[in-house]
Amino acid sequence: MKTTGMYRMWMLLVSLLCLVSAAVAQTSDGPYIMYGTNGEVRVVSVTPEGRLVDTVLASLPEDYSFTVVSSDLKHSFDVRLHALERPEWKTEQPDRIFVTSDPHGNLDCFISLLQGNGVIDGDCNWSFGTNQLMVLGDVFDRGDDAVQILWLIYKLEDEAAQAGGRVDYLLGNHEPMVLMNDLRYAKPKYTWLADTLGMEYADLLSPSSELGRWLSLRNTMQISGSCLFVHAGLSSDFYRRNLDIPYVNEQVSAGLYKTKAERKEASPMIYFLMGNSGPLWYRGMVRDAEKYNPLAADTLDLILDRYQADRVIVGHTIYDDVSTFYDGRVIDVNVDNAGNREAGLGRGVLIEKDSIYVVGDNGILPF
Repeated sequence: MKTTGMYRMWMLLVSLLCLVSAAVAQTSDGPYIMYGTNGEVRVVSVTPEGRLVDTVLASLPEDYSFTVVSSDLKHSFDVRLHALERPEWKTEQPDRIFVTSDPHGNLDCFISLLQGNGVIDGDCNWSFGTNQLMVLGDVFDRGDDAVQILWLIYKLEDEAAQAGGRVDYLLGNHEPMVLMNDLRYAKPKYTWLADTLGMEYADLLSPSSELGRWLSLRNTMQISGSCLFVHAGLSSDFYRRNLDIPYVNEQVSAGLYKTKAERKEASPMIYFLMGNSGPLWYRGMVRDAEKYNPLAADTLDLILDRYQADRVIVGHTIYDDVSTFYDGRVIDVNVDNAGNREAGLGRGVLIEKDSIYVVGDNGILPF
């Protein structure tokens, strides 16, 4: 009787797991485009109906395009593959820079903000002219549409360039977490997909995939005009190393797919840059508790002088609203995007020449 009871419990557990797997499968995802060494291309996606499609093509046509659909089926847009290159690390400031951070897989929130501020139109096409969109990292984790957001930024990058504008997406700390297969904050749909395919999720975004190639060329630090952009912040340890920005960008890219142990073995510099005092994790520009090793004001002056910038704009550390520090020389734009959208609070900043405005889903917010 005991054996029979245990068997029934086991079968019930298996049935429940099957139901959970079926529920997870009902979420649109991808595509993941992976290039083989023999020239073949594997394309994996989950359709809006929840059907897994795994196709191998001899090659991709030059005009290859596809439709991306959000998990809630509210949004869709077409993407065409384009040539990839690392963005310039320093550029002149355009008339307007729109800055947001940490979308964390919430495509609906991301689109709402961009549409509400004229960055994209109702069909998710670039409508910001010769201006700049800056996304300060952390597309991955917590939400159901991380890959869809990646493809939207990818698409907008090409469209902006054709219009004389630019889209920049900097690496955050969650990008290397996912790319080394640390999925502790990922939604079950991603682990389900990997398990169903019999592979690790990071393999779907490997350096030989389209999104992996693109992610490998994203910067960690950039300057536009007098503004220095980075996901988390710059520490005194970082300053003492006297690092050029292009070097930082290359070194972080070199460690993007490595585990912590592999980074340490590969290079002490990579290990430092991707650690707690590095630009992807350091919170001491916006936190004053001792455990964060807060940055002294005079060290901030030295950092700004070294990189010829007037201010640093970061994400990473969440606040109730867009927040300023060091008399406005550091601005943190990371907020609870869904909560602030509902409450009508700040979700980013708009930079126009020497003026900086807090923006919500319907444009500039009153003081």
